[in-house]
Amino acid sequence: MSESSLTEQDSRASQEECLRVAVLGGGSFGTALASIAADNGGEVRQWLRDAELAAEINREHRNSRYLPDYAINPAVQASDDLSVVLDGAELVFVAIPSKAFRAVVRQARPWLGADQILVSTTKGIQEEGFKLMSQILEEETGFPHIGVLSGPNLASEIAQKQLTATVVASDDALTRTRVQTALGCDYFRVYASNDRYGVELGGALKNIYAIAAGMAAALGMGENTRSMLMTRALAEMSRFAVALGANPLTFIGLAGVGDLIVTCSSNLSRNYRVGHALGEGKTLDEAVEALGQVAEGVNTVSLVCHKARQDGIYMPLAEGLYQVLFKGVPARQMAQLLMLNEQSSDVEFTLPRELVQQARQEEGKT
Repeated sequence: MSESSLTEQDSRASQEECLRVAVLGGGSFGTALASIAADNGGEVRQWLRDAELAAEINREHRNSRYLPDYAINPAVQASDDLSVVLDGAELVFVAIPSKAFRAVVRQARPWLGADQILVSTTKGIQEEGFKLMSQILEEETGFPHIGVLSGPNLASEIAQKQLTATVVASDDALTRTRVQTALGCDYFRVYASNDRYGVELGGALKNIYAIAAGMAAALGMGENTRSMLMTRALAEMSRFAVALGANPLTFIGLAGVGDLIVTCSSNLSRNYRVGHALGEGKTLDEAVEALGQVAEGVNTVSLVCHKARQDGIYMPLAEGLYQVLFKGVPARQMAQLLMLNEQSSDVEFTLPRELVQQARQEEGKT
């Protein structure tokens, strides 16, 4: 075979390997993902509502609003035009806050096709119908290739190329492998799961407990308290998710305990910072306003507590936080009540069902 034929083959192979990626969302995580995909050789376009911010990314390769110190790969092309961003995209990451998620997907629908892979990166829940974001993707498109990306992924650390791992979850093997190809690199490891519901629930639920951890820190509570809070939170998260059909083993992985640890331990977490502000005496409105970004956990507390009451799921930490956020109960008072009322079993999935029920009945008598 001639040298020119080999060159042509190499060129064709290179074109085939160049994955066309679209990222919907101009926040910190969406920006970091777009740059990683471009670092991996993908042809990447990013959609932002703000035309001026899109122009800044194209001109200066910076997102001054959300990641001001991060040098975005110059290959990322930003636009406020969905048709331009989605044209020819094989893999679409949807990194939109939960309140606007469905509206943006509907807006994008005319330029989406059934052969595309759609992946949500949003850790939130829609109030109406208690819908997770991947369920919204299914409802709005009916497409077969749907997935979620979740894990202990603070965008600012990813931007610094610190070693990070995440989980792509889908019952579709093609979705899992394409996301691993698009994002996996020497500092960003992508693990796979087929428990999409569990992984997505873990990402949404941990936001609740990050608020509680921030409050505890502001109140001067120590490491023993943080340890107790995180382990009981993990039990509560998994109890809730399993009752809704998730695999309990998902919660000992990155999307469960991994994400919980980072959000309950770091002041880089938006939900932790909201909780810390509340612990310092700010009102909820003041805490959210000072943050300047969406803290998904505030809305999630209300939704999860309502669902837990409706389905009879025992959620003392979430319920206590609800009382602090929305009913004016002092945080320290609620913490003391939780110490009196917490159930007696530790890891309830290791106990026979009748013993778990007995423990709950005994607790109800106190």
